Amino acid sequence: MEESGFKVYKNFKTSRYTIDIYGVLPTIVGDMGVVVACKNYDEHWKVGLDVLKEMEMIGKTLKASKIVVITTSTFTNSATNYAGRRNIKLIDKDGLLIIAKKFSKKENKLDEPVKTGENGLYEESETYIPKTKISKGPLIFNAGKRSLFKSRRESRKSQNIGMELDLGKFIQGLKRIVNNTIAMIIIVLLLSSFITYSIGLFNKNTALIGVSKILSSAILSYGLIFLVEKDPNVVLTKGTIVFFVSMIIYVVLILLVQ
Repeated sequence: MEESGFKVYKNFKTSRYTIDIYGVLPTIVGDMGVVVACKNYDEHWKVGLDVLKEMEMIGKTLKASKIVVITTSTFTNSATNYAGRRNIKLIDKDGLLIIAKKFSKKENKLDEPVKTGENGLYEESETYIPKTKISKGPLIFNAGKRSLFKSRRESRKSQNIGMELDLGKFIQGLKRIVNNTIAMIIIVLLLSSFITYSIGLFNKNTALIGVSKILSSAILSYGLIFLVEKDPNVVLTKGTIVFFVSMIIYVVLILLVQ
């Protein structure tokens, strides 16, 4: 949630309840709140409907836009059906493992311990066993060859890492733009206006131009966010805000022109 731009409060207390996680995402149309319940249950104990209804009351009290319930076990059928009707996000033990693996990969370090053998030469992780008995001279020569091949592989690896870092910087820059709602709205307005202008050069049908403006704005609003955000809830929430604000601006511009 923090990576998506939320300001996160843990063990947030209201007058009657304590919420495990309360996240607030500032937008130009107001703050969007998300309440999260974390249930550390044994595998045989399922989260029931009572937890969802309690979180729903908390969400209404805080005027939250989204309710999320996470558990180390599973949910009852009645809870699953109720969540589907009430737009409540449920994450069971399998979903929790996916999230944990996703973040554990980010924390893994690229550095590995370097092994040295006799004469301080670098050796590969695999154990090298010569087929015939050889003297120390050829052994040092062979180790030197392996070091040379290793250096070449390390050089190629460094180039690949450099390319990945450049791509990572580009994605991070794109993510910062996407997280800025105002910048996203401006980009959507400019790109959709350019698209409709291009269509208008070949077809003067005002109805077609209007429909193309709406469709292009919707595709850009959700599509650009989807490039850096894989969580469908985040894509839906941010995309909807950008799309509707863009439409309101278009309506205001049309009224001013008339």
